[in-house]
Amino acid sequence: MKHLLTATAFVLAGTAIAQAGPIDRACLKAGRTADRALCGCIQQVADHALSTADQRRAAKFFAEPDMAQEVRMSSRARDEDFWTRYKAFAAAAEAYCAP
Repeated sequence: MKHLLTATAFVLAGTAIAQAGPIDRACLKAGRTADRALCGCIQQVADHALSTADQRRAAKFFAEPDMAQEVRMSSRARDEDFWTRYKAFAAAAEAYCAP
């Protein structure tokens, strides 16, 4: 029983830590939603779909939405590659986190 409680505590702690990433913080800070669970869900998808660098870059879109349009319209290979990954992340987050 003691081992089960310890294992459960580690799982819960890991979930809380995973949700405290750049996407989660930007989502909450943007103030468009007060739903911590939604922001945490989006962060969980980001953890699986995006590198840490991509997460930091995508998090900036919450504060500066026009930046997303600039990246989308860019003809630089680096931006095009990022946009492809970002679109896949966004689609996965929408499918996985939608109520």
